[in-house]
Amino acid sequence: MSMHVVVDKLSVTLQARRVLSDISFMAQRSQTVGLLGPNGSGKSTLIRAMAGVQPCTYAGITMGGKQTNTLSQRQLSRKLAFVPQHAEAEAEMSVLDIVRLGRTPHRRAFTPWHQADEDAVQQALSMMKLNALAHRTWQRLSGGERQRCQIARALTQQPDILLLDEPINHLDIQFQLELMRLVTALPVTVIVALHDLNLAANYCQHLVVLNEGRVVASGEPAAVLTPELIQSTWQVDASIYRTDRGTMNIQYV
Repeated sequence: MSMHVVVDKLSVTLQARRVLSDISFMAQRSQTVGLLGPNGSGKSTLIRAMAGVQPCTYAGITMGGKQTNTLSQRQLSRKLAFVPQHAEAEAEMSVLDIVRLGRTPHRRAFTPWHQADEDAVQQALSMMKLNALAHRTWQRLSGGERQRCQIARALTQQPDILLLDEPINHLDIQFQLELMRLVTALPVTVIVALHDLNLAANYCQHLVVLNEGRVVASGEPAAVLTPELIQSTWQVDASIYRTDRGTMNIQYV
């Protein structure tokens, strides 16, 4: 099967310090790939580098068969969408207006709003279960609703690839589960930085584990998340078993 996303020997240097070294991994079309690692391992830097907002010392990044360094910013924004960890919006803007901003890569200045634009907006609102909140202002949204709003805005770009930087941080468990269910059901390739190993194991088809700026493991969750890997990467002991429903459960001991 041809790969939808290929990252080949990506490296990033910040203030004379190499923070990512020779990062390589691949993702299939419509796959959800989880980026894992302790704080400071380079997850957010990798997501930002892939999105084109963090300069790379070297990066061979191919998305949908195109080298990203050959694409204009507008072309790249039509191919991928990036939701940063702390995405914000004007307090008085409505969900509908925020989501409409996602059409920017498809429109030129002073062009009229077309039916195709509105269709993309309504589809994104529906995917993120936001139809009933379309006219609610940003300041009245909960944390989980704000995350869904920003992801809907990204989906309105109609990207093939969605990059999410720790989207469930600081959310209650209920909203973490809800957001992961929504994200993994999307018809796009999703690359998401996560902290929770159990959520990653049960909602991602492929995992990439970083430690000290390098890939230390990559593959299917059951093959990657072993007690040995968890101990060497996070310095904690863990037991792993399957529940009656077939899901992985990681317990720290």
